[in-house]
Amino acid sequence: MSHAVEPDRFDRAGLDKFEARRAELADAALETLGELGVTRTSLREISRRTTFSHGVLHYYFRDKVELITYCVRRYKEHCVTRYDEIVVEATTADELAHLFADALVDTMLVDTAMHRLWYDMRSQALFEAELRATVADLDRQLEEMIWRVVSRYLELRGAPSPLPPASAYAVFDGLFENALVRHAAGDTAAPERLRAGAVWLIGTLARD
Repeated sequence: MSHAVEPDRFDRAGLDKFEARRAELADAALETLGELGVTRTSLREISRRTTFSHGVLHYYFRDKVELITYCVRRYKEHCVTRYDEIVVEATTADELAHLFADALVDTMLVDTAMHRLWYDMRSQALFEAELRATVADLDRQLEEMIWRVVSRYLELRGAPSPLPPASAYAVFDGLFENALVRHAAGDTAAPERLRAGAVWLIGTLARD
């Protein structure tokens, strides 16, 4: 007796393997992308600095824009879940503020290359139309992520906010980018300045 085979079973397996390979290549390319930025990086340069050939990179990614977009989107979508866990875990406004500040410092120190790439990509989107849709979508996700943290903090404080979500995101993003620039320049005080600034800033968003 023959057994029916699910039509797309092998297609799905192949797709999973393809995506896993893309993720592996993206992780290997990240250091180069974070070091050189969007305009100075090519698939050939990534190939020169990694163990993967130019042909392999080009097979999995059409061009460097697709690779950069894949890298940043993959990381940022994972990043969102990290902060959602903090929102669930915190039981007081003060605990939430400090967990949030700690997470910002941790990601700045551990994921420096990715954040450098993100800010470069966002700047380049002013000039390269093919980056704009991805940047706009990721900015929206990050704004919503920050607002979930802020709104939970306000709920725990029992206070309204004087700022709309877009403005709350803008001020935290500015704080983080400034700390990242200082950290990249070798300022050893940047992490603690970011930590203290984040705790102070989230507190100012609440009106008693």
